[in-house]
Amino acid sequence: MNTKTKALVESAIMIALAVVLDMVKVWNMPYGGSVTLLSMLPIMLVSIRHGIGWGLGSAFCFACIQIITGGVFGWGLTPVMLIGSLLLDYIVAFTVIGLAGLFRKKGTSGIMAGIILVCVLRFLSHFAAGFILWANLEQFIAFGQEWVNRPVLYSLCYNGMYMLPETVFTAVAAVLLMNIPQTRKLMLSKA
Repeated sequence: MNTKTKALVESAIMIALAVVLDMVKVWNMPYGGSVTLLSMLPIMLVSIRHGIGWGLGSAFCFACIQIITGGVFGWGLTPVMLIGSLLLDYIVAFTVIGLAGLFRKKGTSGIMAGIILVCVLRFLSHFAAGFILWANLEQFIAFGQEWVNRPVLYSLCYNGMYMLPETVFTAVAAVLLMNIPQTRKLMLSKA
């Protein structure tokens, strides 16, 4: 099979797997965001196996599917907030997952560094959206208390509540996969 065809087929399968895993919510936040059953990992594997070009393309497709399934259009946002949310909470936040293979040539430590990096970048995108887009609201009521005039702290806490567990689960799963000889060989082999 042609290398490009193989990469395309693997990418399509991994995007589909990521979408299915995204539907399995371990924990759902009230205003968007959730801890899923390793939904980022298949996209990261595309980037690790085939490079960041394929990874970014797959991640962008996954981001577009997130927009369709995420319900962002039902929130009653202003046009500026809608565009900002689409960009920061979806396009940027999910497309950066495709950078996981950035350090793949450095072996296991490079793969883990790439995985952690993209989780941090995704968090930063959601965090920025939280304090830029939602800062104009007079008050937030979440976690049983009011968050008046503290959008940075609110965004840090809110987005950290789901991105930290998501990052830990994804990193642990990647380490476990790396310890299985067959999957380790698959992850480290060139496509």
